[in-house]
Amino acid sequence: MTTTLGVPRPDQASYMMRTAASPAGRAYKRRLMELLDVRPGQTALDVGCGPGADLPSLADGVGPHGRVIGVDRDPAMLAEARRRTDDLPVVELREGDAHALPVEPGTVDRAKVDRMLMHVADPGEVLAMLHRVTRPGARLALAEPDWDTLVVDAEDLDTSRAFTRYTTSRVVRNATIGRRLARLAQRAGFAVETVDAATPVFVDFEEADHTLGLGRNTRRAIQDGYLDEETGHRWFASLAEGPFYASFTLVTVVCSH
Repeated sequence: MTTTLGVPRPDQASYMMRTAASPAGRAYKRRLMELLDVRPGQTALDVGCGPGADLPSLADGVGPHGRVIGVDRDPAMLAEARRRTDDLPVVELREGDAHALPVEPGTVDRAKVDRMLMHVADPGEVLAMLHRVTRPGARLALAEPDWDTLVVDAEDLDTSRAFTRYTTSRVVRNATIGRRLARLAQRAGFAVETVDAATPVFVDFEEADHTLGLGRNTRRAIQDGYLDEETGHRWFASLAEGPFYASFTLVTVVCSH
């Protein structure tokens, strides 16, 4: 088989901004910000701020007398975030690891973590650090996918299931972090207030290929010997024939210090 397996791996900053701008991305981010309830004069923290997609909204929330701190460990992401927020004097960007946040203890009123805990070495340690830097009465909003719930419609159901298993076992570090959020947050000392679940649905094959990595992860699965090459190519080619459907569960948890 010579089928091209999807789009190349995108630039990470572009990938994050495109995902945030998608209909599903805008919907859950709007809900996340509503639940976070940022108010004028507060200090808001965005852990794993990436290219800064959410920093302008946080800046609007805290107003001219508040403060927004964006933390990311990737200098390239921070450079893009800095470019995006040059005209927002309340935004301060700091390079640092989520396990050892460069933030003074007990100084944060609102904090958010969006699709970042699935990548870290120890989500529980990150949440404990967030408990340390937030003040009593602070609010924390978390949003993470549960990749065990990824479904991709195809006649070859076995390969669709194998693709999900490969995603959860080899592609994403903490693939089931979504379902664990409330438990881990409570263990870190937070009081859980709200648990929501949304189901982003993809009916456009190209958008799903970009966001879910259908082609590039099929290629990895073949290279790792997880999928037979002919089967993998045939499965991926069938997805483009349409109609297309894929979905997963995105969990949002809001808690207080």
